[in-house]
Amino acid sequence: MSAFTSPSALTESEKMGLESYSSLLKQLLFKRGISSKEDAEAFLNPSYDSHLHDPFLLHDMEKSVERILTAIKQKEQIAIYSDYDCDGIPGAVVLHDFFTAIGHSQFQNYIPHRHYEGFGFNSEAVLKLKEDGVSLIITIDCGTTDFAAAERAKDLGIDVIITDHHEPKEKLPAAFAVINPKVGNTYPFDGLCGSGVIFKLVQALLIQGKKEQAFELKDGWEKWWLDMVGLATIADMVPLVGENRALAHFGLQVLRKNRRPGLQHLLRKQNADARHLTEDDIGFTIGPRINAASRMDAPENAFLMLATTDEGEAGMHVAHLEKLNNERRGIVASMTKDAHKRLKNKETIPEVLVIGDPLWRPSLAGLLANKLAEEFKRPAFVWGRDGRGLLKGSCRSNGKASVVTLMNEVPHVFLEFGGHHMSGGFGVQEDHIHTLSEVLNTAYGTLGSKAVLDDEVVVDAELFLDEVTEQTLKELASLAPYGVGNPKPLFAFHGVVPKSVAVFGKTGEHTKLTFETKGKAKEAIAFFQLPEDFSKLPAPGEPLSLYGHLEQSFFMGRLQTRIRIIDIE
Repeated sequence: MSAFTSPSALTESEKMGLESYSSLLKQLLFKRGISSKEDAEAFLNPSYDSHLHDPFLLHDMEKSVERILTAIKQKEQIAIYSDYDCDGIPGAVVLHDFFTAIGHSQFQNYIPHRHYEGFGFNSEAVLKLKEDGVSLIITIDCGTTDFAAAERAKDLGIDVIITDHHEPKEKLPAAFAVINPKVGNTYPFDGLCGSGVIFKLVQALLIQGKKEQAFELKDGWEKWWLDMVGLATIADMVPLVGENRALAHFGLQVLRKNRRPGLQHLLRKQNADARHLTEDDIGFTIGPRINAASRMDAPENAFLMLATTDEGEAGMHVAHLEKLNNERRGIVASMTKDAHKRLKNKETIPEVLVIGDPLWRPSLAGLLANKLAEEFKRPAFVWGRDGRGLLKGSCRSNGKASVVTLMNEVPHVFLEFGGHHMSGGFGVQEDHIHTLSEVLNTAYGTLGSKAVLDDEVVVDAELFLDEVTEQTLKELASLAPYGVGNPKPLFAFHGVVPKSVAVFGKTGEHTKLTFETKGKAKEAIAFFQLPEDFSKLPAPGEPLSLYGHLEQSFFMGRLQTRIRIIDIE
């Protein structure tokens, strides 16, 4: 388990800029690098008009807008080429809705098949689109490093406008334009996700389109499309600071009004109340079902669920996604069972777990890697074979060692690899797959402390259970949505005495503690952890230190305040 460090008290000078806030809010704001009244107000009260930047500051935006408006006027066939994940698909819905709203029907959506085409903008798709009469391709969430596909499009006389947010290389593809906040140094915020970038393009199109009277659309109509931008910004785990905070904040507001039949059906099926939607609902309910489409079948199913305005069609797509998600769970459970069986036969579990099967889908490898990393408390690399015959996989760290540092140590065994300390992806050469475990474990031993991540966790604040009041919860809500760059506050509750300790769930796989308190949080829970999994075994009537996040659940219309347990000491 992690080592927890108590929060340091604010100095008098640090408090001065935040004197109008409660001591708890001061502490939490300062932990987020906010020390002035002006910055605090901007963080707590995002503004659509003030906190969103001029879209024309983005690289190649002006020429892109001019090219798209020409295509609209001349009724050219446009292809929206988006990635298949929970960023690319919502972004594709935004551009689809824009073209539909202005009455331009000469467009199609193209989403590559994860299993057979893989990630990114590919040359084979360009050929298909040429056959369909496409003269302009707009990519979403991909294309910045896809040189071959851009070159093929140029050779075929197709203009390509790349909209993306991934890191560029020294050279850019031979596209008509590249819109990416990481390209050039003209845009003040480089943290947008793919859907955020496409929303900036739509903003620019509306501004210029109005000037040229190219189409009629009521002012502010684009705000309805922020539901997709907020969904993607939260799901794609980009930093929820700066412009992203405003997009996520207003995106959640629109999602709570929920005008999309597909989302209405999906949330009803999960007994979730749209009016109280949070970033957790995106992470655990909406996101997995969108991703299930590309992991298990055609990604168009998720796109159509979000884009349709027909009630019957929406229900059909939601039912299909639910079926795919259940199938995905079943297959991952089978993979997990197989992995456990194989690991059980090993005399010792290596420091770096490597496991795979040519029959496994690489699209599901990350889910199993995550389970194994959590269960065995060590890095896990899981691989399978995709529809093109390539050996590909995913890796997860669970905090013990950096997976990207490990892969950087032995680049010769990989066809490709990338990621960050906690998570990554890779492709393996056929002749290296059987020695991958040995190579990675040798690298782990060679690297020693260089591979190990610092697992010290600093507590945001210490609270008594009685201090969890309506005011406390209101202040925490003002800091949401939480995510990368704005993590959920971690609280320490020292000397708490549980009234009861129990396990719950179909097979007793979750833990629940209950307390006598005047505060709102009368229970603490941990999913997929048993009492003996914590640093201290909790027992009724015995004082303990509880570390966790405060959360409110509206499951099945019932409001419940509780602590989500991180550890017990």
